[in-house]
Amino acid sequence: MATIPITLRGAEKLKAELHRLKTVDRPSVISAIAEARAQGDLSENAEYDAAKDRQGFIEGRIQEVEGKLSMAQIIDPSALDAGGRVVFGATVELEDEDSGEVVRYQIVGEDEADLKLGLINISSPIARALIGKEEGDTAEVVAPGGIRHYEIVAVHYL
Repeated sequence: MATIPITLRGAEKLKAELHRLKTVDRPSVISAIAEARAQGDLSENAEYDAAKDRQGFIEGRIQEVEGKLSMAQIIDPSALDAGGRVVFGATVELEDEDSGEVVRYQIVGEDEADLKLGLINISSPIARALIGKEEGDTAEVVAPGGIRHYEIVAVHYL
C-alpha cells in the first residue's frame, strides 16, 4: 500500500474535517431523515430523497478521509533537514528569469494544494521541476504558456 505525503497542517485539517463530519454533519442528516420519514409517504417525499443523498455523500466523504489518513505519511516541514535541497514540505522562493517577479510556494500534498495561498501540489509541473534542486539552481518548468525558467532564491523548512 502506497503512502500519501501530507504536511502536519494538512493532516490536522483532514482530522478536523473528519471530526466535523462525524459529530455535526452525520447527526444532522440522521435527524433530517427522521423528520422526513415522519411526514409519511416516502415515495413522493423530496426532503427524504435529499436527506438520503446527503447522507450518502457524508458517509462517502468519511470513508475517503479515513482512507487518506490511514495511508498518510505525515511530514513536519520544520523538522526537515534536507541540506538546502527542495523536498516535500519545503517553502521555496523563486524568481522568474523573464519578468523578475519573485514568488513563494510551499510544496504540499494533493489535498492541501491552494495556489492562492502559495501551496502547490507535489505532482504539479513546477513542484516536479523543483524537487532535488538547491538555492541558486535554475528550474525549467513546462507550463501551458510555454517553458518558464525560475531561479531558486531561497529554500526554507517552515
